[in-house]
Amino acid sequence: MQLIPCPWCGPREEAEYHYGGQAHIAYPDDPQGLTDQEWAQYVFFRDNPKGPFAERWMHSAGCRRWFNAVRDTATHRLLTVYRSGEPRPEVPTP
Repeated sequence: MQLIPCPWCGPREEAEYHYGGQAHIAYPDDPQGLTDQEWAQYVFFRDNPKGPFAERWMHSAGCRRWFNAVRDTATHRLLTVYRSGEPRPEVPTP
């Protein structure tokens, strides 16, 4: 089992968390004004890189707060975690 370090609670088992998708995706300013194709693009299309990737996580069995993590999608290793609203820290490439 992988330990994920919550920025508020410290390291906890991955079963305590809920994955929230790609981090730093802004909600549309005028969602009502989007075409079906634009809305589908916002809802369904995300980056899928091999390597470091910023993701949203929620500590659902703990403090219930959202935070961001940079995870290497090739190795599943967490490179860093940071609170929502903070800028993404620089992560050295492995």
